[in-house]
Amino acid sequence: MEFLTLKKSNCKNCYKCIRNCPVKSIRFTGNQAYIIGNECVMCGHCFVVCPQNAKQIHDETEDVKFLIRTGDPVVASLAPSFIANYDGVGIETMRKALKKLGFHDVEETALGATMVKTEYERILNEEGRDVVITSCCHSVNLLIQKHFPKLIPCLADVVSPMQAHCRDIKRRIPNARTVFIGPCISKKDEADYYEGIVDAALTFEELTSWLKAEKIELRKKADSNDNSRARLFPTPGGILKTMALDNPDYDYLVVDGMENCIASLKDIEAGNVHKCFIEMSACAGSCVGGPIMEKFRRSPIRDCVSVAHYAGEKDFKVKQPAKEELAKVFTEIEQLSRMPGEDEITETLHQMGKTKPEDELNCGSCGYNTCREKAIAILQGKAEISMCMPYLKEKAESLSNTIARNTPNGLIVLNEKLEVQQINIATQKILNLRSDRDILGDQVVRVLDPADFEQVLATGRSIRDKREYLAEYGKYVEKTIVYDKAYRVLIGILRDITEEEQQRERKEEISRHTVEIADKVVDKQMRIVQEIASLLGETAAETKIALTKLKESINDE
Repeated sequence: MEFLTLKKSNCKNCYKCIRNCPVKSIRFTGNQAYIIGNECVMCGHCFVVCPQNAKQIHDETEDVKFLIRTGDPVVASLAPSFIANYDGVGIETMRKALKKLGFHDVEETALGATMVKTEYERILNEEGRDVVITSCCHSVNLLIQKHFPKLIPCLADVVSPMQAHCRDIKRRIPNARTVFIGPCISKKDEADYYEGIVDAALTFEELTSWLKAEKIELRKKADSNDNSRARLFPTPGGILKTMALDNPDYDYLVVDGMENCIASLKDIEAGNVHKCFIEMSACAGSCVGGPIMEKFRRSPIRDCVSVAHYAGEKDFKVKQPAKEELAKVFTEIEQLSRMPGEDEITETLHQMGKTKPEDELNCGSCGYNTCREKAIAILQGKAEISMCMPYLKEKAESLSNTIARNTPNGLIVLNEKLEVQQINIATQKILNLRSDRDILGDQVVRVLDPADFEQVLATGRSIRDKREYLAEYGKYVEKTIVYDKAYRVLIGILRDITEEEQQRERKEEISRHTVEIADKVVDKQMRIVQEIASLLGETAAETKIALTKLKESINDE
C-alpha cells in the first residue's frame, strides 16, 4: 500500500521534495512529482518540506474504526513520544480518552522497547559481532535494505519495539487486534509489510483529528512510574540510556538524521568502522523529531525534556520473550533503476548544455546535488532536462536575445527610475549609439525625451503607435510604451518609419507638382476656349470638368 501519496493539483514544480529527499526516490514527469516506492525509505522529509501540502499520508482512522466494530478487543500501542506531542498528558489520561473512542485498552510501546534493548545487550555479550546497528527505526532498516544491502548483516536481527509490544499484546489477550500510534510515517509501512503483528498504524495527527471529531478533550494530568526507563527511547541516545553499556569491547555511538546515517553507512561499507554498537535514527533528534512532530509542532528541546522528565529510573517489569520470538529477518529490496553508462551520461550532460566540466555548476536548483546526478536521473526516467534552472534561464535568455537582436524594431527597457536596463541593436541604430554600454544604467533623458515614459509610469496607461520626429537623430519613429507592473519596468518599442515618411513626402511633392501642371493646363484650355469657343462648343467645358476632377482627386490623395 502507498502510505505517502501526492495531490497532483497541489504540485507546483518547485522541486523542494527532490532537494530534501535523502535518497532521491522521487520521479518528476509531466510537471508532477511521484514517489518511487521501491526506493523510498519513508522518512517523510518530502511531506514535511512541501510548501503546497501536495504530499499526503494515508489516513487509517476508518480502518481502525472498522476493527473496533468487529467486536474484537482493539489495543493501542502508544509510542513513548506521546508525552511530547500532548503536553502534560500522561498515560492514564490517554487511556481514558482512547477507551471513549472504543479501544479495549492502551499500553505504552515502551514495554516492547524494554524487551528490545535487553535483546541488544544479549547480542553484544553473547554473539561478538563486529558492527551492530539498531533496528528500531524502520526508515533506517529500509535505507540499508534498499541502498546499502551489503550492510544487512550489521543490522540487528531484532523486531522493533512496536512489533515486540504488539506480539506481546496478542499473546496476553485472546483475539486482540493491535493499533500503533506514533509520530512516524514509516511505521505504517512496517505494519503493512510484516503481516499479522500490527493491524493498523495511526499518526498523532490522525488521533488528534479523531479526538476532536468526537469532542473528547485531553486534560493535563501528571502520572509517574519509576519502572519506565524505556520511555527514553524516542530521544537522541535514548536506546543507549536504557542499556547497561558494560561491554568494554564496543564503542557505543548515536547517529541521527538521514544525511548522517548515509555518511556513516558509507564509512562502514568502506571498512573504516569496527566494534561499534550504533543507535541509528532517520530523524534528526530521533523519534521526537519525527515527521508528524516536525510538521505540526517543531520544538525539539521541550520535547526531549518532556520525555526525559516522564521516564523513570528503572526498567519496565516485563516478561522477556525468547530470542527466537524477537528475531527478525532482513532481506535486500532490489532496485529497479539501472545505472547508465558513461557515454549515456556524457550525451545527456551535453543535452543539458554541459559540454565541459566548468559548465557543470552543481547548483542543486533541480533537486540533485550535481549535474551528473541529474543526468543519471534523467536516464533513469526520474527527471527531465527542463528541470535545470540555469539551462532554462540560458535557453530563455538566448531566445529572448535572438529575438531582440534580430527584430527590426527598437527595444528599450527602463526601470522605474527611468534608467536604461536593456537596449537592442535596432535602437542603437536609431539613436546613433556605438554600443549599449554607452547608455546602460544611465537616465533615458540622455537619448530620448522622458515625458511619454513618465506619463505611462504615472498613469499605468500604455501609449501605442505614436508618431514622432526625433530631430536630433533625423529619424521618424512610431513609438509604443508599456508598463509591466509585475516586473516594474517600462518597455519602449520604436519602429523606424523614416523611410515611410520620406516616401510619403516624395509622394506629396509629386502630387503638388501634378496639381500645378493640371492648373496650368486648365488655364491654357480656358484661354483657347475664349479664342475658339465657337468651333469647340461644349468640348472645352467637358475638358475643364475632367481636369478639375483630376486635380481634386490628386488633392484628396
